[in-house]
Amino acid sequence: MDRAQLADFLRTRREALQPEDVGLPRGPRRRTRGLRREEVAALSGMSTDYYSRLEQQRGPQPSEPMLAAIARGLHLSLDERDHLFRTAGHNTPSRSLRGDHVNPGIMRILDRLGDTPAEVVTALGETLVQTRLAVALLGKETEFTGLERSQVYRWFTDPRTRRIYPEADHALQGRFLTAGLRTAYSHQGSGSRAGEIVEALLERSEEFAEVWHQHEIGVRRLDDTKRVQHPELGTLELHCQVLYDADQSQALLVFTATPGTESHQKLQLLPVLGDRQPYV
Repeated sequence: MDRAQLADFLRTRREALQPEDVGLPRGPRRRTRGLRREEVAALSGMSTDYYSRLEQQRGPQPSEPMLAAIARGLHLSLDERDHLFRTAGHNTPSRSLRGDHVNPGIMRILDRLGDTPAEVVTALGETLVQTRLAVALLGKETEFTGLERSQVYRWFTDPRTRRIYPEADHALQGRFLTAGLRTAYSHQGSGSRAGEIVEALLERSEEFAEVWHQHEIGVRRLDDTKRVQHPELGTLELHCQVLYDADQSQALLVFTATPGTESHQKLQLLPVLGDRQPYV
């Protein structure tokens, strides 16, 4: 771990970011060049004291999850993230499609969607980050580990995952998720993370095996409408706009409703629900 280089790199990256880059108001009295330390700490999900000590060359060696969080908070590119890991004395993470690193451009857009349900997911259906309103709408999807990080794995192994959708939509949702997994499998191969998920599901779920062997590709909803069955708000009919990064390994999902509809009115109530977990 090179404390001096790590501190210098963190400081320069922090000063290069502007409040508008991360969805923060500039304010009339801001004199700091770039972001403040406490702002980076909040974006990274850690204490200001911990982050400040790293910039002051007196903190402990950060763990890999801490470094991944800092990379996300500072909106680092993959090359910058790799440099951060090496400078902190760790091997660089794999650049496979299962990576936890959120594309900086996607992250900048997400930061501006604080009043909208939105989330970033991988090609395997692993949710990397959500807005607060996405948590209120869909539940906290970033805390799973292992194979359960993948929504398609949870769909066929944990009945609780299906509570979010009306029962009439379950068959289509299963086909939709399976088709997405097959696309990832075709890109990554049998020895990949996608292959691991497929193999596990074939062993555990007869339903998945039946859908998988249909070999469907590109399953879509005919009317581009996604129905969500919220325990407090009831059923919402939503449009899910999707923005992919350059290599289509990550997607930004934004949930909206047609203005003037009952579903649109229900979406406006999400902030009132606060940080409660709706599906616990």
